[in-house]
Amino acid sequence: MEYDSLIPGAEGCALKFLLFVREVIGQVEFVMMKIKNRGLVLIGLTIVAALVGVFAWTSYGQFGRSKYISPQASVAATIAGDPINIEYYAPSMHGRKIMGGLVPFGVVWCTGANWATKITTQSGLQMGGLKLPAGSYTIWTLPNQNEWTLIINKQTGQFHLNYDSSQDFGRTKMNLKTLAEPVETFKIELRSDGGNKGTLALLWETTEASIPFTVVQ
Repeated sequence: MEYDSLIPGAEGCALKFLLFVREVIGQVEFVMMKIKNRGLVLIGLTIVAALVGVFAWTSYGQFGRSKYISPQASVAATIAGDPINIEYYAPSMHGRKIMGGLVPFGVVWCTGANWATKITTQSGLQMGGLKLPAGSYTIWTLPNQNEWTLIINKQTGQFHLNYDSSQDFGRTKMNLKTLAEPVETFKIELRSDGGNKGTLALLWETTEASIPFTVVQ
């Protein structure tokens, strides 16, 4: 079962905290080994364990798992004989503000949840200013209120926090549209526009970000 995990900041802080706690425990254990009085050692370890427990509980309450799940999803289309497949995780609104809230503006988003969204194509694709060779890539996005940027990354299989800009294949602008009715669950669409042309569309809340593409042999 996969849980909503969209915001890098919270989980990043939690991870840093846990690493810090581990380092502190290691240092305390080293000091305790130098102390010959076993009574003092036990008292010291008890105090450390209590402090770690308090901090861990606080950390979990602040950064713990969301109560909402993001199930796996996929979309596929064959355009000009090219089978294109996208695998992603689909979070839902559940009454939350999405754009500019759960999905912050100005922060690279995994375009889904939990694990990076993967696109696989058996032919080359021309997307905006990007010409992708056949293969698998991950789709990341940089949302802003009036402009979205599509990011194609050469790595696949990353956890949603593990975005590495040095592995970017490239970036290109997307088209934005306001939807008349909100979309509860994040959805990716691959639309055939006839011939060797198609559209990649991302829909959630009242936002649709899309980009046309062409299959090239």
